[in-house]
Amino acid sequence: MPGLANQGTRCIAPDWVGFGFSAKPELKEFNYTPDAFINALAEFLQALKLERFSLVVQGFLGSVGLQYALRHPERIESLAILNTPLASSVKLPWQMKQWGLPLAGDMLTQDPLLVDRTLESGSRYRIGDRDLDIYRQPFIKSSSAGRSLMSVVRNLQLPSAMAEIEAGFKQWQYPTTIIWGMTDPWLPPTMAQNFAAAIPHSNLIQLEEAAHYPQEHFYNVVLESLLPFVRRVS
Repeated sequence: MPGLANQGTRCIAPDWVGFGFSAKPELKEFNYTPDAFINALAEFLQALKLERFSLVVQGFLGSVGLQYALRHPERIESLAILNTPLASSVKLPWQMKQWGLPLAGDMLTQDPLLVDRTLESGSRYRIGDRDLDIYRQPFIKSSSAGRSLMSVVRNLQLPSAMAEIEAGFKQWQYPTTIIWGMTDPWLPPTMAQNFAAAIPHSNLIQLEEAAHYPQEHFYNVVLESLLPFVRRVS
């Protein structure tokens, strides 16, 4: 974010509802479906009075950002995608799927070390304790972080989300860059390659040593790829 700010880009990186340091409402208040997240994102952007912007998405919940872009293309200046589900062939990894299981999910999502195991298995690299401490904090402070995570997994609706993304991006006409960690254990590089080939005005940047979280260990390369691409504040 400082690197983007140094070129005059206003950069905003909110935590999704239920994650990080954002609110973690109970299921009766927020149902954790893609539509709920899309509406929350739309309300957030409206509150900030952002009319057009560059959108950067990453991870399994990044599919919600892509659905937002398809439903509000008039707001998108450009789109950057880092290791995000893009095809109907995607399956939620068992490591994540079990978080939504009855009883087992209740226990697994209350373990702060869940963060360590997920980030390190997905990135294939060790993550420093200083960074992990930040990711662990919500799980240490309250059981609501684990309950929110379990609700997300149970309500992700991945098949219907992928169907919308596959159909919608066939008509996508906005500048798109895809930055892909090629050793991702959960999302194969062919997914990114096929997606890029099908979209006009797209560019695929392949990071051969990176995995599911390229921004964690290869942030300098990611930054170099984003700097000329994202919208600058005029």
